[in-house]
Amino acid sequence: MGTVPGGDGLLNHDLDPQDRGPQDACGVFGVWAPREEVAKLAYFGLYALQHRGQESAGIAVVKGSQTMVFKDMGLVSQVFNESTLESLGGAHLAIGHCRYSTTGASVWQNAQPTFRSTATGGLSLGHNGNLTNTLELQSWLAERDTDDSLVPGSLLHEATTDTALITALMATFPGSSTEEAAMQVLPRLRGAFCLVFMDDHTLYAARDPQGIRPLVLGRLESGWVVASETAALDIVGASFVREVAPGELISIDENGLRTRSFATPDPKGCLFEYVYLARPDTLINGSRLHSVRVEVGRTLAGEHPAEADLVIPVPESGTPAAIGYAEASGIPYGQGLVKNSYVGRTFIQPSQTIRQLGIRLKLNPLRDVIAGKRLVVVDDSIVRGNTQRALVRMLREAGAAEVHVRISSPPVKWPCFYGIDFASRAELIATGLTDEEICRSIGADSLGYVSLDGLVAATNRGKDQLCRACFDGVYPVELPLAERLGKSILEDGARQEGRTDVDGLETAVAGVGAADALSRP
Repeated sequence: MGTVPGGDGLLNHDLDPQDRGPQDACGVFGVWAPREEVAKLAYFGLYALQHRGQESAGIAVVKGSQTMVFKDMGLVSQVFNESTLESLGGAHLAIGHCRYSTTGASVWQNAQPTFRSTATGGLSLGHNGNLTNTLELQSWLAERDTDDSLVPGSLLHEATTDTALITALMATFPGSSTEEAAMQVLPRLRGAFCLVFMDDHTLYAARDPQGIRPLVLGRLESGWVVASETAALDIVGASFVREVAPGELISIDENGLRTRSFATPDPKGCLFEYVYLARPDTLINGSRLHSVRVEVGRTLAGEHPAEADLVIPVPESGTPAAIGYAEASGIPYGQGLVKNSYVGRTFIQPSQTIRQLGIRLKLNPLRDVIAGKRLVVVDDSIVRGNTQRALVRMLREAGAAEVHVRISSPPVKWPCFYGIDFASRAELIATGLTDEEICRSIGADSLGYVSLDGLVAATNRGKDQLCRACFDGVYPVELPLAERLGKSILEDGARQEGRTDVDGLETAVAGVGAADALSRP
């Protein structure tokens, strides 16, 4: 289970001079099914959730009273093979995780699921989201575990993630069942968290009171499934039952399904899930995201019309909105860019010649389609602007007469602290520039973003039921000072006392210094 040669294997900036953001959250999957091959179901479930995290993958299974965990750096298909899955066979209970790091470095020790021995057996846990009170929880753990044997990061080989912290906290209630320990820990967590965890007999799922990240429940003929998205239910043949409610803890074992509430629900689902993060074939709050994104494109056409000959998407993220834009505007829809689906990770170091290829490794223009045409180019978001700048240049070189850029989300002006890896606020192009200045910066003939109200309307959810923080700076979960946030907070071992007021929030959101605490939530 060592690390894959070549570091984290991510396509580096020299080969991919794009925004590299927003990077996804994580994917979680859990299955209780005594008559099924649960390890293989977890594998296929993670495969369906691969878009949510490409750094590492792992599966934990329970066989009798023994827990086995296999995890490594890389894609799901790189980590697991037939022989590995066979070694995990014979289990009735499994959880899986694919990771994009938002707390803790991208190293093997931080791959998930995490595991802790407890007085009643073993505890494995996977987490999608990001906690905002990590240091407060670490202090609580230190109080409960006086010899520091459970404190994440206390040993060099230890994990340094908020996930490891949650797992360690649950292990400090030796006289309690896993369910009762969870009911002690879950109310103390702040931020975004969708958890799947298990002991020797029971599968558990829990979702934060705001329900920021998605988590759904599905039914198999002989068991139950929980997953980050409904698409993962589809691939394993599970029928969608419902979403896990905000503030709910679900327990599943041989006695059936039980549910408890650990907090008062205050729904604030992530609006960016609708724009980009989740798969287009996923359902959120009863809406198929492909249909939502097509409707956003229609709205975008009404808000920012253009005189053009062809509407083309930036594949695949801009495709549904481009379809909607073409339908509403009457401008023909076309495929002007071809995407290389196999570019995204590499273990090959680039030469100087390859560095100059940049975005062309991922996208190539169809010159016969776009030459001499006035184009509307639809994409899902602009973060730093590097992608759009390179894309506009490439389209002009291919003969486009005009390039009108349309974006199916409002300007991203604020970082995320709830599980999406945006740039720091200082790096976000929309922070310091007007739309007209951004248009000139990327070299487009015109630029239009869909309005926040237009995007919200397409989701069929009330504005007060959505987290819109990356667009309007309104954070639904209270934030501490900047020095108490950040991807490497547990590695840094920060212990400074913070305050949470208006001035403190502004410091947390806008302040960037040598530590760049906001660069990764």
